[in-house]
Amino acid sequence: MFKICVIDGQGGGIGSTIIKKLKDRFGESVEIIALGTNAIATAQMLKAKANKGASGNNAIIQTVKKVDLIIGTVGIIMPHAMMGELTPKMAEAISLSPSPKILLPLTQENIEIIGFSFTPLPMLVDELIDIHLKKFNYKHEKH
Repeated sequence: MFKICVIDGQGGGIGSTIIKKLKDRFGESVEIIALGTNAIATAQMLKAKANKGASGNNAIIQTVKKVDLIIGTVGIIMPHAMMGELTPKMAEAISLSPSPKILLPLTQENIEIIGFSFTPLPMLVDELIDIHLKKFNYKHEKH
């Protein structure tokens, strides 16, 4: 089964939106693992119907080695992002994971991404699913 890891922090709202749309589209044909930088983020992503969830430094470091795809905001590869919740070891493990990464161009950090035009989160997630997941030849739709 195709394993998708969704990583989020703080309140888990972005991760929850991603997971809901993935589950609407693919149902149980994918396994979604919610990794939160804190327990609140993980709990919110589990409410969005992630198959599994875990929180914290070691959970993220160990899990990103074993998934087929990692999804999150650009902040998940930035040490001290998410108001310091994303540790340098988390950022390093995510960045160095052999798994492909699809990153949404959203950040609270003092970084501007050139060429990015403001697109609402639901539309970004639709683009993630409709365009970027196709690169992985994963086409199982929910039946």
